[in-house]
Amino acid sequence: MADQPLNQPAEIPSELDRWNWGAFFLNWIWGIGNSTYIALLALIPVVNIVMIFVLGARGSRWAWRNRYWRDTEHFRRAQRNWAIAGLLIWIAVIGGVAGLIGGIPYMMKSSDAYQMTMDQVRADDRVKAAIGTDVVDSYWISGNVSVNADGTGDAKLDIPLHGDKGTGSAISHAVRRGGEWDMRLLVIRVDGSDAPIVLVNKDNIQIPDAAMGI
Repeated sequence: MADQPLNQPAEIPSELDRWNWGAFFLNWIWGIGNSTYIALLALIPVVNIVMIFVLGARGSRWAWRNRYWRDTEHFRRAQRNWAIAGLLIWIAVIGGVAGLIGGIPYMMKSSDAYQMTMDQVRADDRVKAAIGTDVVDSYWISGNVSVNADGTGDAKLDIPLHGDKGTGSAISHAVRRGGEWDMRLLVIRVDGSDAPIVLVNKDNIQIPDAAMGI
C-alpha cells in the first residue's frame, strides 16, 4: 500500500495556525473526521473540560499534520465547514434546552392545581386589600406538579404576585385524589409585612408569624 502523501510544507503555514472553532465545538467528532484521535480524550469526564480548549488552540496544527490536504485552501474550507456545523449544532442544543426550561412554567400554569390556587388568591378580600384587586402572577414560577397514572397527584407551587397595591407570593400545596384536587395549604406572603395571610391550612401546619386562631 502506498504511503499517504505528505502536506507541503510539512509544518502548518502560519496563516492557518489559528483557533479552530470546529475542534472546539465538536471535539471528539471533529477528531475522528480529522484523524486526530487524541480528541477522544474529550469523552473522559473532567478531562473534557480542559481538552476542548486544547483542541481549539492546537486543533489546526494537529489536523494539518494528521490528514492530507491538497492545498491551504482545501484545509481552510474544510475547517470552516466544521466550524459552521459545530456552531449550528450548539445553537440547536442551547435553543432546545432554553425552550425546555422556558416551557416548565407554562406547563405548571396549565394545571388545575395552579388555576385553583390563583382563583382562591384573587377571591380573598385580605389579598385584595394588601396586594390589589388586579392580582397577577409573574411568568417564572417555581415548584412542581405531578399526576400519577392512578389519578393521584401532588402540587407544590411558589407563585410571585403583584397588584396595584403591592407585591408578594403565594405558597400552595394541593393533593389530588380520585381525579380531584384538594387544596391543603395556601399562604400569601406580602412584601413589607411580617404576618402572612393564611387562606387554607387544613393540616394545621405551624406557620411563623401567622395570626393566632387560624
